[in-house]
Amino acid sequence: METSILSCKSIPQVPNLVNSSKPINPTISFTSKATELHLNHLCRNGQLKEAVNALDTISKQGNKLTSNAYISLLQHCIDSNSIEQGRKVHSRISLVDEMNPFVETKLVSMYAKCGSLGEARRVFEEMGERNLFTWSAMIGGYTREQRWREIIELFVWMMEEGVMPDEFLLPKVLQACANVGDVKTGEVIHSFVILSGLNSSIHVKNSLVAMYAKCGKLSAARRFFEELDTKDTVTWNSIISGYCRRGKNEEALRLFDRMRAEGVEPGVITWNILIASYNQMGNSDVALELMKKMESHGIAPDVFTWTSMISGCAQNKRTNQALELFREMVLAGVEPNGVTIASAVSACASLKALNNGMELHALGVKLRSTGDVLLGNSLIDIYSKCGDLEGARSIFDMILEKDVFTWNTMIGGYTQAGYFGKAYDLFTRMQDSAVTPNVITWNVMISGYIRKGDEDQAMDLFQRMEADGTTKRNVASWNSLISGLLQNGQKNKAFRFLRQMQSCSTRPNSITMLSILPACANLVATKKVKEIHGCVLRGRLQLETSVANTLIDAYAKSGNILYARVVFEHLPSRDVISWNTLMAGYVLHGCPNEALNIFEQMRLLGPKPNRGTFVSIILAYSLAGMVEQGNSTLSSMTNDYQISPGSEHYSAMLDLLGRSHRLGEAVNFVEEMGIEQDYAIWDALLTASRVHGNIALAVRAAECLFDMGPKSVNIYRLLVQLYGLSGRSDDAVKVRKPQKWSGLEYSTGCSWIEMKNTVHTIGTGERSMTNSKRIYSQLARIAEEIKIVLLYPHDTQLCIEDEEREEKCGFHSEKLALSFALISTPYSSQNISSSLPSHLGTSSPYSSSSLTVVFFGHRLLRPSSSSFSAIDISFSLLPHLGTSSPYSSSSLAVVSFDRCLLWPSSLLAVISPPIPPPLWLSSPPFSALDISSSLPPHLRTSSSYSSSSLAVISSDRRLL
Repeated sequence: METSILSCKSIPQVPNLVNSSKPINPTISFTSKATELHLNHLCRNGQLKEAVNALDTISKQGNKLTSNAYISLLQHCIDSNSIEQGRKVHSRISLVDEMNPFVETKLVSMYAKCGSLGEARRVFEEMGERNLFTWSAMIGGYTREQRWREIIELFVWMMEEGVMPDEFLLPKVLQACANVGDVKTGEVIHSFVILSGLNSSIHVKNSLVAMYAKCGKLSAARRFFEELDTKDTVTWNSIISGYCRRGKNEEALRLFDRMRAEGVEPGVITWNILIASYNQMGNSDVALELMKKMESHGIAPDVFTWTSMISGCAQNKRTNQALELFREMVLAGVEPNGVTIASAVSACASLKALNNGMELHALGVKLRSTGDVLLGNSLIDIYSKCGDLEGARSIFDMILEKDVFTWNTMIGGYTQAGYFGKAYDLFTRMQDSAVTPNVITWNVMISGYIRKGDEDQAMDLFQRMEADGTTKRNVASWNSLISGLLQNGQKNKAFRFLRQMQSCSTRPNSITMLSILPACANLVATKKVKEIHGCVLRGRLQLETSVANTLIDAYAKSGNILYARVVFEHLPSRDVISWNTLMAGYVLHGCPNEALNIFEQMRLLGPKPNRGTFVSIILAYSLAGMVEQGNSTLSSMTNDYQISPGSEHYSAMLDLLGRSHRLGEAVNFVEEMGIEQDYAIWDALLTASRVHGNIALAVRAAECLFDMGPKSVNIYRLLVQLYGLSGRSDDAVKVRKPQKWSGLEYSTGCSWIEMKNTVHTIGTGERSMTNSKRIYSQLARIAEEIKIVLLYPHDTQLCIEDEEREEKCGFHSEKLALSFALISTPYSSQNISSSLPSHLGTSSPYSSSSLTVVFFGHRLLRPSSSSFSAIDISFSLLPHLGTSSPYSSSSLAVVSFDRCLLWPSSLLAVISPPIPPPLWLSSPPFSALDISSSLPPHLRTSSSYSSSSLAVISSDRRLL
């Protein structure tokens, strides 16, 4: 608020136009009446400047102006929006023959209406007497500037001076109360209206309805609305707008219908209120129907109607429809404004349709809308997203009055393109400009650097963010850092920042959960999933379907399908992803019947199945060995659901035929399928041929895979294993290093192991970990301390490639993980949970060395067609070991090292009397090929088990 005071007697200094060196026309003597007529004549003919200059002649002759003539001259200054001439008139206020409050009130009005609210306030505060018109003029000026709180302050000051408002001033004050949410002052005004008898004014009553509605007091607004005897269009618009603002569109629509029923015909503003509200709520279809209905009632949509529709479609990701509406608008002869073009440009940016965006840019130039900062921001956005950063920068430089969105859009464009140096330079310039970076600016910079992998710079910005005290981190700031760390493989650090985020009283939101939960989706992180689930419950995020779906997926992949089912059952609403995720979880766990039961429930209660649904269903039939039902499902996709089967569905069918010993049908299926055979198809056929020992078909599939994809090393390993499983070790040695594959690189993998509630990542041959020397020393000791029982002595050639690989890359990560566990904790009932290396295998993530650590009474990893799963192992290798022994059945680990079962000799030494290993361990009555063929159907997945895959198998061919 301006505090300096300028007396009306302190006239603004202006150039003395009379004492000019130029010749002056002969002076004319004016009478008061003639003066007034002459000035009016000049003003009416557009000669305001000459009329003001004539005041000097009047002053020189010693004549005076009447107050009416002076007020008329000020009014002409208002009409021509000429504040410079108004100041000159103000400087000659001494010419007025008789001062009164109306003259000074007109001065206040002139300054306020000509855009100089500060000068108006100075004149206002210097006035000795202020009447209602003076207060109205001052409040009107603040209303035009939308300075709502100062309007309320002026109103209180006016009431304290004993000046009572009228029916014309009260609506402005009530509008101010509505815009700042000051319902208390609004209620006081309502009481004054009743006491003063102003409640008969329809303008005041409409303003009261609007005030209550905007302040969120819908019940009070509705009660007052129902008490009104007469309601005009503004009354109905106010109450309908109030309901729309609160998201109660259905009630607003009922009021709209009632309005028409009571004989008040809605105008274009009423229709626009409803159309805009439905668009903002994401119901563009309803908004479009209202627009068509509006036209059928003879009301043509105006530019605001079209802009609302175009903006609504663009924001609701219906970009093509937004552009089509823009074309219809132009054809209808409605000229777009800057907001309309900006909305259409935003739609083009989403589609990355640069040519359309450039056409809109040209239209904006033609309509002289390029000065609109909103349009400028949209143009920067589209040029940045389409890779034309020079075009974006040129528009950025052309915008004179940049707002924070202008800077953020340009900085975001640079970071998206990877130009972090330019982004940082612009960020520095912004800090030196009049526009202060906001939290979005900082988040864009942090997100850009963390995605680039520059963790240090991202952390530096994150720490500096709150240094000056003007910006406070929000949940998006933490989310940017956490998601970036996860993207860079820094899971443990991401979890630390999640805990730090909570300690800083920043509550995680759904985006946080959707970022962090997938990182928990493995068998090592079961506890982490429960921990994150607790965060979800505390934040009441379990009601968000996307978060609940991710929880179901995380629980299923971490081995806890029961918890996944509980989360599913407690969902208030389920979408197709909810059903698909649970079905996929049951397939993952080898539970086809449960998956099929969920599918039946979905058909009765849930949404329409999609492509992902049928992949899980065919895989469920595959696990159950139900070939006919699988074929029927594939046919029903097209016939009943109009979904064309894709590669993923055909791959699942090949898995089904392969599991069911129908390799011939699988070959015919591949030859007769209606799509081009891609990598997934031949991958599935290779798996089926490997399971059944069909070398010729496996070679054919492998050759096709080598021509298609980059995973030739892993496919090559599978072929070597296939020769070994078929008893053709000599051929495996011959084909081990063909000349055309000699340039292939070996890949190394890693394993994860949880110790003391911390997940450790250990790579093959890694020596940088803590206690590295002790770990390798422990591995050397194991060779001497463990009794090695060769399960299949005739199959030693199968390990040639693995042994060479270990010599080349270092110890297997599984061995290092186990050794790390052995030195970190003694043998006890405490479990060591180890996951498997993700690089092993092609058709499945796990090859012959997949099953490395098995825990009795717990879970054994096994592959499925697309991922790993878990089945319960309920047995005890040594039944006589009771709980009193320090080595209970659940703590005994049987480890596969190079297809050999490692038996802890230290364990045997403490058993009294000592016993040998079970007989079936020392002399298995079956070969490796027998093991592969004897597996239950649901275990013969896209990758079969070799001799090293099955750590424990009983003589009756049942998996223990």
